[in-house]
Amino acid sequence: MGGETDVFAGVAGAVADERGLVHVGNPLREQQLLERGTAVAPLGDRRVVSVAGPDRLSWLDSLTSQALAQLAPGASTELLVLDPHGHIEHAASVVDDGETAWLIVDADRAAALATWLQRMRFRLRVEIADRGDEFAVVGGTAAAVDSLAAVARWRDPWPSVSIGGWGYASGDGHPGVERDWSEAVVSHEVLASIVAEAAASERSLAGRLAADALRVAAWRPRAASEADGTTLPHEVDWLRTAVHLSKGCYRGQETVAKVHNLGHPPRRLVALQLDGSDAVLPEPGAAVFSGDDEVGRVTSVARHFEQGPIALAIVKRSVPTDAALTVAVDGEPVAAEQETIVPPDAGRTAAPPRLPRLSRRR
Repeated sequence: MGGETDVFAGVAGAVADERGLVHVGNPLREQQLLERGTAVAPLGDRRVVSVAGPDRLSWLDSLTSQALAQLAPGASTELLVLDPHGHIEHAASVVDDGETAWLIVDADRAAALATWLQRMRFRLRVEIADRGDEFAVVGGTAAAVDSLAAVARWRDPWPSVSIGGWGYASGDGHPGVERDWSEAVVSHEVLASIVAEAAASERSLAGRLAADALRVAAWRPRAASEADGTTLPHEVDWLRTAVHLSKGCYRGQETVAKVHNLGHPPRRLVALQLDGSDAVLPEPGAAVFSGDDEVGRVTSVARHFEQGPIALAIVKRSVPTDAALTVAVDGEPVAAEQETIVPPDAGRTAAPPRLPRLSRRR
């Protein structure tokens, strides 16, 4: 969509910016339509990178956290690119069609990922291309996305624990199990047709505020939000779907194995229920406090149609799971009730967590 805010000009109530469609007048209602499968969300904050060539899967396998060498056509997974210390540099949703691996990535990191992949080609038979000028990404339920004319469709594996993965959050009552989410890679011509149908009241659209609220409610990490340059995959429960703990060597693997097998991640992701249904939402990056001590930062924030103001935050491992937390909003503390995602003792040596869920506000 290239930052063209006029793409959605004909859709009633549409508000767009350089990253695409923000909302169409009622983000809370849009969340409900997305959940029901009666709306789709053009995701201008997502971009497509393709990797073609006969060596593409074994090559990606050697560079990233995921086992991809035997990825079957049409199967969906995701990968992480880590630095030598195990910190997350890039994340990508991956689906292969038998000839091309399609990577769906955060738009502001696509160029950097494509450039890094180009540098790692060496003499292998792979072709990397940033395809954002040809294709767009549209999200929704599997049924809603399957109805679109797409070159590739990715179904989010979250929060199932993939082969070779490890889940730190409790599987009992994990909110992500209720989430049906897929993303389609469509041509800009198809996107224009979708928007034209919406302008003619023949199709319902939702903006990225709605899509992101459903993501936050499902405890689903994203690189653009939860990866701050020092984030380990363990800290945000990303071993669950993006890391294969038994695959061959890749950059950052030593740290991944050491933290998981011998220790605990130094920080942990928590879900926050923010006090006050009409409160001004904190900005990502807002400080999280336990008493007078700053213990973390908000990474994602949303207003959910059932739960009200919610957020994800990364806090120090030493913060007690029952600690009373506050978040700074316009310089004032707002109470934030925490829900454990990654427990303080997360790691292979810990017993599988079975943690209580907080009530969900309506």
